[in-house]
Amino acid sequence: MTIEVGSIAPDVELVADNGDKVTLADYRGKYIVLYFYPKDMTPGCTTEACDFRDQHQSFADVNAVILGVSPDPQEKHQKFKEKHDLPFRLLVDDEQKLADAYGVWKLKKNFGKEYMGIERSTFIIDPEGRIIKEWRKVKVKDHVQEALQYIKDAQS
Repeated sequence: MTIEVGSIAPDVELVADNGDKVTLADYRGKYIVLYFYPKDMTPGCTTEACDFRDQHQSFADVNAVILGVSPDPQEKHQKFKEKHDLPFRLLVDDEQKLADAYGVWKLKKNFGKEYMGIERSTFIIDPEGRIIKEWRKVKVKDHVQEALQYIKDAQS
């Protein structure tokens, strides 16, 4: 299943890094930057998370929350958050319910091996819960700034 820009964002209850249960509906009235990443503590995912951390206040200034999603367990999310001082929630999608709903759980190939995993992707959801932008197969460099600029442009 693949969602489309303009559709209502699929909403699945997941556990956050602190153990709270979270749904996207909890954030109605705000823009949501929903970013899917493959794995805590890996170089590309750490860079992306730290880039979002460094722009966290800029996103807050435009009424946006950041939510990171990966299949890692809650305890690993907690360690990742603490190690890199991440001020936003990381959601546990260990059964790939949200990843499947957004069409980012994909067959991947690395060093000749095939496996299922997260395709690095970001979705911007408007305050009414509608997907207004998607980036698939994200390249980390400059991506966070691009997402921030998109929200700023959407508000003007």
